Amino acid sequence: MAGMAAHPTPVGTTTAGLTVGFDLDMTLIDSRPGIKAAYEELAARTGTHIDADLAITRLGPPLEQELAYWFPEERIQQVGDLYRSLYPQYAIAATPALPGAREAVAAVRGLGGRAIVVTAKHEPNAKLHLAHLGIEADAVIGWLWAEAKAEALREYGAAVYVGDHTGDVRGARAAGALSVAVATGPCDAAELRAAGADVVLPDLAAFPAWLKRYAREVGAAGGQAGLEGEGPAAAARAAGDASATDLA
Repeated sequence: MAGMAAHPTPVGTTTAGLTVGFDLDMTLIDSRPGIKAAYEELAARTGTHIDADLAITRLGPPLEQELAYWFPEERIQQVGDLYRSLYPQYAIAATPALPGAREAVAAVRGLGGRAIVVTAKHEPNAKLHLAHLGIEADAVIGWLWAEAKAEALREYGAAVYVGDHTGDVRGARAAGALSVAVATGPCDAAELRAAGADVVLPDLAAFPAWLKRYAREVGAAGGQAGLEGEGPAAAARAAGDASATDLA
C-alpha cells in the first residue's frame, strides 16, 4: 500500500509504542457541510437530482454506495471521478474539525505514541482536510471501509481504532484492535455498543481523559494491555468504567 511503513512500530510494553487509528468523516471532521456542497454541485453538473440533505445523514460507507441511490450502475465510476475532482473546491474550506479532534491527536502524541488516519475517503482529499485544519497525522490511509480498514491497522500495529460508525467497529475488531466509538456520526451509542465497541464516548472531547486512564491501566497491567488477548479489552473497559462519559 502506497505510503505505508514497511516496518510498523509494534505495540510494546508501554504506551510510548502505542499507535492509535482515527476515522475521518464525523470522527475528526464534520464533513456534512462540505459534502453537501459537493453533492449539490455534482447534481448541477450532471442534471441529476441528489437529495444532499439525506445523503449527509448516512456518511461512512464509500462514495459509490451513496451514488448508487442516484445514478445507474454504469455511470457510478464516471460520476464518482467527477465528484472527487469537485471535492477540493467545494468541500475542504466548508468542513470544520469536530470538537476535541486536535486535542485527541495531541493526546496520543503526548504519550509518545503515533496517530494515524484510516478512512474510506479518497486519500488525497483526506490529506487536504487534515492540512487545511492543521491536524497532523503520522500517516493517512484512504479507500478502506469497514473490515478492510484492518489491513492498515495491522500494518501500522494500531492497538486502538477510534470511529463513529458500526463499520469502524467492525474494522477495529477485524484488526484485533480496541474499538473506541464516538457517537458523533450516523450511529448512536446503542448501535455502536451493539456492534461490539469496547468503549463508547459522546465525542472526541472525552477521548484524552479516557486515553490517560487507559494508559494507567496499561501500566498497572505491566504493559500487557497493549498486547493481544484479553488485556486490551479489559484495560479499555476499566478505563471506560472509571468515566462518566462512557455511555452504557
